[in-house]
Amino acid sequence: MAQLTCENLVLGYEGHVVLENVNFSVEKGDYLCIVGENGSGKSTLMKTVLGLQKPLGGSIAFGDGVKNNEIGYLPQQTQAQRDFPATVEEIVLSGCQGRSGRLFYGKAEKALARENMEKMHITQFAKRCYRELSGGQQQRVLLARALCATRKILLLDEPVSGLDPKVTAEMYSLIEQLNREDQVTIMMVSHDIGAAVSYATKILHVGHTMFFGTTEEYRQADIGSRFLQLEGSERK
Repeated sequence: MAQLTCENLVLGYEGHVVLENVNFSVEKGDYLCIVGENGSGKSTLMKTVLGLQKPLGGSIAFGDGVKNNEIGYLPQQTQAQRDFPATVEEIVLSGCQGRSGRLFYGKAEKALARENMEKMHITQFAKRCYRELSGGQQQRVLLARALCATRKILLLDEPVSGLDPKVTAEMYSLIEQLNREDQVTIMMVSHDIGAAVSYATKILHVGHTMFFGTTEEYRQADIGSRFLQLEGSERK
C-alpha cells in the first residue's frame, strides 16, 4: 500500500498554474528524487505535499498508517536561518513539536533528540550555537531535527546545495543509510541528475515533460537520457 499518492495534481499560487497533471506514488522504503529544470515547480510540489499550500486541483492521499503530520522536512535554508541563535540541541528538539503537540519536552523527546544527534554524528555539538557550525554540520542538525518529526517519510529540498564535494558525498551517504538501513522513505528535490540516478529507486521529472518511474526506466526514457547527456556535457 502506498504511503503517499498524488493524482492529477495542479500546483500554483492564487490561481496561477505552475505545474499540472502530476501523478506519482511512494511506498515504504522508496527513494524518490524529484528533478527538472529550474522553476519547474519542484519546491512548490514539496510545499503542497506538506500542506503548506493548497493544490489548485487533484488530490493527495496518505496511506499505510502515515498521517499528514508525520513527515520530516529539510527545507532550503535562508541566510537568516543559518544565523539562528539557538543551540544544536534546541533546534533538534524542535522537530518533536509536530508529533507531541507540546511546546515543552519530556524524557521521551529528549531521548529521541539524543538518538538522532548520535545518528547524524553531531552529539559533540549539542550545546554549541547553531550559527557557529559549518554548512555541512548545519545540514546534519536539520536532518536530525527532521528525524525527530518522523520515522516514516523525509522530504529533502536540495539538501546538498552549497556544500563542497566531500561534504556532499557524506550527506548523500547519510541519506542512503537512513533509506536502506532504517527503511525511511525519502523524497528529495535535486538539481543533480547524476546523483539522483545513482541513489534513487524512483524518479519524478517535472516540467513541460513529465515522467514517473524507476531509475532504470528513467535512464532509458528520452527525457532521462537527454538530461543525463546535458549534465555530462556541462561537467566536462
